[in-house]
Amino acid sequence: MTLFGGVIPITGITFLMFSIFAIIAVGFALGRITIKGISLGDAGVFIMALVFGCLFYKYLDAQLTVKLGLVTVSYTKEALKIVENLGLILFVTSVGFIAGPKFFGNFKKNFKSFVVLALVVILAGGLTAAGCILFDRTVVGVDNPDELTAMIVGILAGALTSTPAFSASKEAVGAAFEDTVATGYGIAYIFGVIGVVLFVQLVPKITRANMDVEREKLLASSAPAEKAEKKNNTARKFFEIDGHGFAAFALAAIVGAFIGMIKIPLTSAGLSGTCFSLTTTGGCLLTSLVFGHFSHIGPVSIMPKENTLKIFKELGLILFLTGAGNAGGAKFIELFKPEYFIYGMIMTIAPMIIGFFFAKYVLKLNLLNNLGSLTGAMTSTPALGTLIGVAKTDDVASAYAATYPIALIAVVLVSQVIVILF
Repeated sequence: MTLFGGVIPITGITFLMFSIFAIIAVGFALGRITIKGISLGDAGVFIMALVFGCLFYKYLDAQLTVKLGLVTVSYTKEALKIVENLGLILFVTSVGFIAGPKFFGNFKKNFKSFVVLALVVILAGGLTAAGCILFDRTVVGVDNPDELTAMIVGILAGALTSTPAFSASKEAVGAAFEDTVATGYGIAYIFGVIGVVLFVQLVPKITRANMDVEREKLLASSAPAEKAEKKNNTARKFFEIDGHGFAAFALAAIVGAFIGMIKIPLTSAGLSGTCFSLTTTGGCLLTSLVFGHFSHIGPVSIMPKENTLKIFKELGLILFLTGAGNAGGAKFIELFKPEYFIYGMIMTIAPMIIGFFFAKYVLKLNLLNNLGSLTGAMTSTPALGTLIGVAKTDDVASAYAATYPIALIAVVLVSQVIVILF
């Protein structure tokens, strides 16, 4: 392939790099468009990746296809998988490190509230997804049950805007239906983002909440935890292998990848030949949570710098969305059905409403703790940013940090269980 009348030759790898950076640039521009305080954010990158996959995947595939003797081999999927997996490791490991210092303290102090709420929301989402599968099989009728299951778990991950669940679902369904999962994720992701963002803006208005009063309630409930955190932050200075913490980050990723490879046979549960694993997603998240909590091994620091984690988190997310969206876009038009979009709306709205009323009437959480923990349970980072703007305080992030890791792990497990059972 050439540009400008053959003046600039484009090789397969060069075209791949050009495509990735073009998707990111245009996707970020799309994500910055704000209408009445609502924007797509990183979802803009995923949308552009889907569009690129729909329109140009065949051209990209042609550039990454080579002849080896009499055999023609395409490296497109492998190349996009490298981009996707690199991004996933960067993103998930960063999330674990960021949440680690507060996670176990909040876990111990607020188990009955934040953690239970995360489980309630994810279980509600899982049951809704299972109901959609049963409805589609019995009422609509399907030709390929395995493809339907792959589509639904992809929709569930998109409805809950859960990148780890997306990745774990792709691994669970196998290579044959990876693109189906990506398509389902793309169908549900946009409403998954917008739905929660709208919810956290509308609820305070509907309930006519006084934000000054709600901020005082939030501060009163978080004061003991803040004092404990400040006390813990007076540790001595530790030796750093490198100034940015790259070595510590790499160590967590390596350990997490090995943990993710561990497979536990489920023969005793009556599922002969089936194994469960945390996958790279769960392994890296769990390891980085532990690393972030302890922050050092003896005199050696194992905690990356805050700026390093912020950059890796953002870079990892957009790389993952670019690689996965590109592959999913190739089959988006072929697999899209209106009912799948409706399923996605249900999987976003039902867990969110159930979680809100459970937190309000059962757990008795104040409004900002309720909404903060709900954004974590729905694994919605864009909604947290919106809530901070609505509440005019960063303190709502504590509830988010307490529920988010639990929700991430729970949705990974629930997605795998759905694939195993259906």
